[in-house]
Amino acid sequence: MFGIRFIKFYPTTYVLKYKKGKIVKKGAGLAFYYYAPTTSLVAVPSGSREAPFIFEEVSSDFQHLTIQGELTYRISDPVKIASLLNFTLGNSGTNYLSDDPEKLPQRVINIVRVSMKKEIMALPLREALKASELLTKQTLEEMKNNKEITSLGIELLGLSILAINPTPETQRALEAETREKILQEADDAIYTRRNSSVEQERKIKENELNTEIAVENKKKQIKEKQLEAEMLVQQKKQEIKDENMDFNIQLEKKRKNLVENAVENARLEADTKAYGLNVIMKVLNQMNPTTLNALTTLGMEPNKLIALAFEDIAKKAEKIGQLNISPDLLKELLDKDVK
Repeated sequence: MFGIRFIKFYPTTYVLKYKKGKIVKKGAGLAFYYYAPTTSLVAVPSGSREAPFIFEEVSSDFQHLTIQGELTYRISDPVKIASLLNFTLGNSGTNYLSDDPEKLPQRVINIVRVSMKKEIMALPLREALKASELLTKQTLEEMKNNKEITSLGIELLGLSILAINPTPETQRALEAETREKILQEADDAIYTRRNSSVEQERKIKENELNTEIAVENKKKQIKEKQLEAEMLVQQKKQEIKDENMDFNIQLEKKRKNLVENAVENARLEADTKAYGLNVIMKVLNQMNPTTLNALTTLGMEPNKLIALAFEDIAKKAEKIGQLNISPDLLKELLDKDVK
């Protein structure tokens, strides 16, 4: 009514009230009445804002890359930026008279893009694909001292690089190369596993062979010990046999000596007896037979004497006419013979 209006701003909006070309009121989140025909209102959003971006760059080896991310910033000096860009509100108090507020995010993104472009062009493709953290760190450091950002009164709060992608053709080539490398690594792994298996099998065979050799060596040692023991036993037996043989030889020698001595003694005894008999025979040859018979009957038993008498009678039987022998004599002789 009559051009007088009331307006209220959010706390994240910094307001400058101009009247006759001069700032008559400024601050964040103000509310006031103003006369529209003679008053200009400048509203600068001072809260943080997100600006997503996506753009293409070229690496040092001339490969195209697509960089996608998001930028977070805020206007830290509303008065300074209001002097450079047009944030004036229209008569309704809701719309800007200029498109500068809408162009500001792209302007900040372009400044960031220039900084990233310099970093990307210094990196080859493979390194650039993995350089998101490096790009973020270096870009934020550079933005702190960027004159254009400082002159606009803008503070860069954060930078996030969500993806760095090559062109589809390059990506397929990299995927093929990586796939072949992975397949080669898989083949190497299979070869290594097979080689390891063969090596383990060889070690097992060697261990089995070594075990068999050790067993055979042990058996050989046992056999050698047994042979040594048998040889010792045989040697001992041979020694005992030799000792027995020596003993038998000595015994045989002793027996031989005894036999020889016995033979010699028997011979001497026989010679002695022969000499005695020879002497007796010489004496007997010189004696009268009647005297010899008388000597032989000395000390003889009666029955033997009777037998000799019968023998003499038998020799002279042709001269004897009749011989009478009593039964008592015969009975007595028979009884003695039975006894």
